Amino acid sequence: MPGEEVMDIEFRSDVEVELIKSAASDADVLWAARVSTKGESSLAEIEADPQRSKGLINFLMRDRHGTPFEHSSMTFYVKAPIFVFREFMRHRTFSYNEESGRYRRLEPVFYVPGPDRKLVQEGRPGKYVFADGTAEQHKLVGETTRDSYRQAYLAYLEMLDAGIAREVARSVLPVGLYSSMYATCNARALMNFLSLRTKREDAAFPSFPQREIEMVAEQMEEHWRQLMPLTHAAFEANGRVCP
Repeated sequence: MPGEEVMDIEFRSDVEVELIKSAASDADVLWAARVSTKGESSLAEIEADPQRSKGLINFLMRDRHGTPFEHSSMTFYVKAPIFVFREFMRHRTFSYNEESGRYRRLEPVFYVPGPDRKLVQEGRPGKYVFADGTAEQHKLVGETTRDSYRQAYLAYLEMLDAGIAREVARSVLPVGLYSSMYATCNARALMNFLSLRTKREDAAFPSFPQREIEMVAEQMEEHWRQLMPLTHAAFEANGRVCP
């Protein structure tokens, strides 16, 4: 019975990011930059003078010579609430493939803000800040979202059991439902994403991302930092501005 299946509903407050594959290194930036003056470069030549290589990457970042940072590729698997993906896909320099509610039954996994999620918006647009919220407000959010999810998923199952097409039945599901996708980008596209989707005091330009997409961005940045440490260090040193 649908009522029994809905008891298997899962509530989460995290996101998942996995680096699936990559062709990304600091050497990619150096080769691309040096071809304009030297033609083809070798890895041995790059490794022979690491300080010069570090300096070149910093120069490119500082003076915003962006195209050398495009000769890399990273593919991430991301599992997050649908509302995160709606923001994510504004970044049109990524390539996306997302799971489809037209072709499979969607699993009952829903987002509920964790106890550390700030709940209350104070101030006017462009100037507002978020406050923690009271214990009563956290209780209200938890109980209300869980009840809403249960009712929505029960309605979804009832329509499926009645023979309604998946693409029609899914319309009752909320954006707190978890989805999954592959997202592929180069280092320049990722830096643009990070400059907008992370809040850092040392950033040259302030950004005010929604916390849930920032959680995704933080995990992506850590993967990238390990792949391209010189490029990441230059990004940090130059105010986290995309070149």
